[in-house]
Amino acid sequence: MEESIWTGRGKVRAREEGEGLVIEVDGLTSQAKYYKPLIYEFFRKEWRGARPSWNEFSVDIRMEYTGDPPWMDLDNLAKAVLDAIKGYAFHDDAQVARLLVERHPGERERITVRAQPLPAAPQTHGA
Repeated sequence: MEESIWTGRGKVRAREEGEGLVIEVDGLTSQAKYYKPLIYEFFRKEWRGARPSWNEFSVDIRMEYTGDPPWMDLDNLAKAVLDAIKGYAFHDDAQVARLLVERHPGERERITVRAQPLPAAPQTHGA
């Protein structure tokens, strides 16, 4: 799979990966709502990648932390991230057919988001 060059030099960076999108956000805060404007502003000001599609999507959100895990509700993080990438990865978060949000110890504090279109379901014909 061919990977493109990262866009962004601040806390947020992104790149296209195949037909999908990878976003990394450096640093963690316990306030999930912090991520929505941060990611949204990155896309509004810096992103010049592919336009969103109407496919169904699989989205993986991975929070990496050092030390003790932060006190953050992962469902709130997912909502903030999905709202922020709406209009850039996909048109509407109702297109997300699979969502995985997880927390892991890591070498640095970071959130990584992978949004990939799912293969189209085979067409079935009635008998």
